[in-house]
Amino acid sequence: MKTLLLPLCLLGLTACSGKPPTPTAAAQPAVAASSRVATPWDAMKADEQRARDVQKIVDKQAEDQRKQIEAQTQ
Repeated sequence: MKTLLLPLCLLGLTACSGKPPTPTAAAQPAVAASSRVATPWDAMKADEQRARDVQKIVDKQAEDQRKQIEAQTQ
């Protein structure tokens, strides 16, 4: 057991010696700037816009129906 402990410690120390890590953090901000991160409010905004669109359709249909009723009563 002691014979395996010494080589493992040496291997761990040599693996962690002075070699700087590759700079992957520099590439991430450029990618993050071009892609948008979804937020919890995106779904609510989409639902709100869909509701506005539906309301416009309902208002237009109601206006058309009102015009038809007025045309029949004249």
